Amino acid sequence: MPDMLKFDLPKNQSSIIKVIGVGGGGSNAVTHMFKQGIRGVDFMICNTDCQALDTSPVPLKIQLGNKGLGAGSIPQVGKEAASENIDDIRKILESNTKMVFITAGMGGGTGTGAAPVIAALAKELGILTVGIVTLPFSFEGRKRAQQARAGIDELRKSVDTLLIICNDKLRELEGDLKLSEAFSKADNILTVAAKGIAEIITVTGYINVDFEDVKTVMKDSGKAIMGSGLAEGENRALEAVQMAMTSPLLDDANIRGASNILLYISSGTEEITLDEVMEITDYIQHEAGSGADIIWGNGTDETLGSKISITLIATGFDSKNKNNGESGKPEVIVYPLNQEPAQAGPKSAEPVKPAPAQIEEITLINRSAETDKPAPSPVPSPAPEPPAEAKMPAEPQRTFTFDLNPSRSEVNPSQNNDKQADGFIAAPVKTTREKEPGFDFLRSFRPENPDDAEDADNLEKQEEIANARYARLKEISIKIASPDGLAEMENQPAYLRRNVELRDTPSSGTSEVSRYTLFKTENNPVEMRQNNAFLHDNVD
Repeated sequence: MPDMLKFDLPKNQSSIIKVIGVGGGGSNAVTHMFKQGIRGVDFMICNTDCQALDTSPVPLKIQLGNKGLGAGSIPQVGKEAASENIDDIRKILESNTKMVFITAGMGGGTGTGAAPVIAALAKELGILTVGIVTLPFSFEGRKRAQQARAGIDELRKSVDTLLIICNDKLRELEGDLKLSEAFSKADNILTVAAKGIAEIITVTGYINVDFEDVKTVMKDSGKAIMGSGLAEGENRALEAVQMAMTSPLLDDANIRGASNILLYISSGTEEITLDEVMEITDYIQHEAGSGADIIWGNGTDETLGSKISITLIATGFDSKNKNNGESGKPEVIVYPLNQEPAQAGPKSAEPVKPAPAQIEEITLINRSAETDKPAPSPVPSPAPEPPAEAKMPAEPQRTFTFDLNPSRSEVNPSQNNDKQADGFIAAPVKTTREKEPGFDFLRSFRPENPDDAEDADNLEKQEEIANARYARLKEISIKIASPDGLAEMENQPAYLRRNVELRDTPSSGTSEVSRYTLFKTENNPVEMRQNNAFLHDNVD
């Protein structure tokens, strides 16, 4: 009888992995994940807009703040709203949580301001925290982009690993999209990132990767790069790993310098071979460097069929720089354009270059009065200092003064020579002279370069050529990034893409040499003759 009362009660159903969407963009992404389905995780959304919360099918919702009207694209409002409901979030995270994904669209108010607050709480509770955020599209404005960068810098302080997805790369990869399709694809990228990491833990594989393996790779790792690849056929291993390594979805896809790499390989009905595993790991080791530690696992997914799937997470880019005492960014020295950098040694006298050709303009100025000219008088004064080095004026001017009736005043040039020889100079003494009207001829020199117009035209032509080249390269890069565009470039000849018209090659029997020649006679009239003396029908 006692054996009949024993029940196999379910254990605590709360998952150790939780995915939290913060703000409008993060909530939309988590709603998309919830509909797609990720095995073994719990979903939660947090938003200041109660209307957006009501439209989401995610069961666990927390309204940030007490107004429910949004944050008005002000990050400070989102930060304060998250602080008001921090206790509600704490209760959920304290319930058997080992790892949390914080998803947000940066640049707005709630996601930018509240995501760092929630991440700081998770870090305080000792939870492995992974941030997955998106940068706004460039058409959303410069202010939104600046707020996004500031929010990412704040979020980076509180997360173990940060994945940054640039929405503008969708434009490069997919080309022109409808607005709803563009944001839907951005949500799908977030789903791929969260699902790829979470199901490495929750899905049991033949060579299993558990939570502690993921923690080893992601704990306090800073920047992270994630990629996924899917391929089939004879070279499926190489194609899949190359696709994962060149993932255009993330802000950066170069794993050079990573210290920890988490690799998970899934195969379907056609199981992966040892040679294929070796080919994948060797390729990753070569790209990351010999110092990278690769933790890999293998699982089976019957839905793949003959394909193989690769999920790659690379972290630890900042650890080597910290150990070597290197800074993350190189030192940048900025010199203002209107100033010259200081030089250590004294400047040597350099010959002045001749001025360009100038046009003289003479201006007639009527002078009604003239200042009195001083006459020397023996008054002691300190010895004169050596004259300073003369500087060239910005616009050189020379003034010629012509007096119609100049007054004469005699000045003794040898007066006070003895005093000046002793280190004194003469002080001025006013003398009376007649004031006569005069004229000043102001001759100004204005440089004129006759090549300015030609240089401006050349500059415009060079700018047009550069813009055309930039547009052509951008179009080529967009085509190469998409599979359809790459296939089109491989199948279509280059002369067709450039609209080059090909002409038929003339046959060897066709001659373009005329049989008519011009001859000059004795009377100098010019005659046209049909028999060309230089050509003969009978070739020797």
